[in-house]
Amino acid sequence: MQEIDRLIRRHQNWSRLTAAFFYSICVALALNMFWEPGGVFASGVTGAAQLLATVVRKWFNVSFGTPFGPMATTDLFSTGTLLFLLNVPLFVVAWKQIGHRFTFFTFLAVIFSTIMIRLLGVVKPLTSDPIVCAIFGAVINGLGTGFALRNNISTGGLDIVGIVWRKKTGATIGSVNIAINIVIIFLAGFVNDWPHALYSALAIFINGRVMDAMYTRQQRLQVMIVTDQQKAVVNEIQNTLRRGITIVHDAEGAFHHEEKTILFTIITRAEIYDLEDAMRRSDPYAFVSITQSVKIMGHFYEPKTD
Repeated sequence: MQEIDRLIRRHQNWSRLTAAFFYSICVALALNMFWEPGGVFASGVTGAAQLLATVVRKWFNVSFGTPFGPMATTDLFSTGTLLFLLNVPLFVVAWKQIGHRFTFFTFLAVIFSTIMIRLLGVVKPLTSDPIVCAIFGAVINGLGTGFALRNNISTGGLDIVGIVWRKKTGATIGSVNIAINIVIIFLAGFVNDWPHALYSALAIFINGRVMDAMYTRQQRLQVMIVTDQQKAVVNEIQNTLRRGITIVHDAEGAFHHEEKTILFTIITRAEIYDLEDAMRRSDPYAFVSITQSVKIMGHFYEPKTD
């Protein structure tokens, strides 16, 4: 049993390492190929790093040099370096509030991002059209961020804030990011211009939606099951999904007037395939209805992130 646990843990570690590296490539491509050439600002700490780098570049007339040139003092104010520095206090929050392994792999994701942003800085932009840059940059970055979150790591910044806030309020991570990033949009208007602030708003919105689409664990669904195999279904769901179930007895089917039992439970979208397998094993002829749950009040079990 311990050997199996070690193999599972090793597989998880490799998955998280791969996710951290994949995200670093995505954010580097989004920044260097789309957002920076289009004058579009990203969400969260990445956007804050862009803003600070832009302020230093424009208002203090400082050039950052070439990505492969010798290290200079101005490298301290590059987007990649500022991205790491701004994340340092958030690592402390993640270590205390979320989990140690989670924080370690988040740290790796940010380190990889800082390196890849610099290495891929020589990539030639495909276009400088701000709308195209906003859309494609947001999609690429959203895919990388969502993939990281699905593997139980974050990309730093507002992902950490979003996870902590979601545990307290139940709000989705993408929605938390959009709410907080209103500040980024206004600052983008002052630093660049207001049309580019609107393009940044478009990028932030799309990035949030792609993140929510990828990170299905936070999306909660209400399941109603009508069955005449109550014990088998309950045992299978509880053993497979570890979800509480509410049982309504003495239901009657209107067509054959047979006695049925109605079961209610809440799952995440990531568990929907496990639910389907559990139903096939316990009662393949049960009637199952699954709907989006708008808000959950009360206890809802979530595995510890670590």
